[in-house]
Amino acid sequence: MAEQKQRRPGYGKGLTGELLAEFLGTFVLILLGCASVAVAVAGLPGSGRQSDPFGAANWLIIAFGWGFAVVFGVYVAGGVSGAHINPAVTLAFAVRRAFPWVKVVPYMLAQLVGAFAAAAVVYSVYSWAIDAYNAKAGVPRSESLDTYAIFATFPAEYFGGSWWGPLLDQIVGTAILVLLIFALIDARNSAPAANLGPFLIGMVVTVIGLTFGPNAGYAINPARDFGPRLWTFLTGWGELALPGTHESFSFYFWIPIVGPLIGAVLGALVYDLFIGKVLAARSSAPEPGKAGDASS
Repeated sequence: MAEQKQRRPGYGKGLTGELLAEFLGTFVLILLGCASVAVAVAGLPGSGRQSDPFGAANWLIIAFGWGFAVVFGVYVAGGVSGAHINPAVTLAFAVRRAFPWVKVVPYMLAQLVGAFAAAAVVYSVYSWAIDAYNAKAGVPRSESLDTYAIFATFPAEYFGGSWWGPLLDQIVGTAILVLLIFALIDARNSAPAANLGPFLIGMVVTVIGLTFGPNAGYAINPARDFGPRLWTFLTGWGELALPGTHESFSFYFWIPIVGPLIGAVLGALVYDLFIGKVLAARSSAPEPGKAGDASS
């Protein structure tokens, strides 16, 4: 029946369809990821289902929540746009000449809008828990770092207000992410079969959270941080969000943007230098990303 209906000419073709996919894939990523933080920070304690303070078990909820959020975000958008769902990944593909530069800014904007919209939905669902948490803690929203952390990231106290430590963390974390993504999608390498790539990419994010997460919240994705950060700025968290200032850090907002972009390029270059060029010399298979993106 559905096949007999006349389709709108051109709908979903080319860049328009890819941007819709990037929007929705990023939306799913941020929706599930931020919601997992909301569960761990305010949902479980406020619901009466957890009497202990935030601890290792809550961190596992967050780490696996973000990991599976990536899995399903990639499954949603992968067949249409390649499911970058991360401006740093988009930039890395473009630097490798596996993605057209003309699409970079539109992809990034679609990702940012998807992240912002997802933060709005998470807030609408968890606003009661957030308000109850702040009331119990006796702090106004504008000073509540805990509930702000449901949406965006901040550096650990042990950095002492330094920019360099968190910036290095974001560079290293994103370089690992991109390097492993390229390894997992490279058909010339030991790429996973049976469409397991998205699952394993999600597990990459999980392991980054388990190994580097406490340093600066492992944003490793400019849209993931700035979209929700913008939402929190508009809904009462004030300077915590923009410019990103609190007792132990100041003017932080740019680090989860610049750090991942630098790290993504480094990760791509390292993969190509140590693995990609070797595989290219041994195989005639196409480089990852080129076949699908060139035809779109």
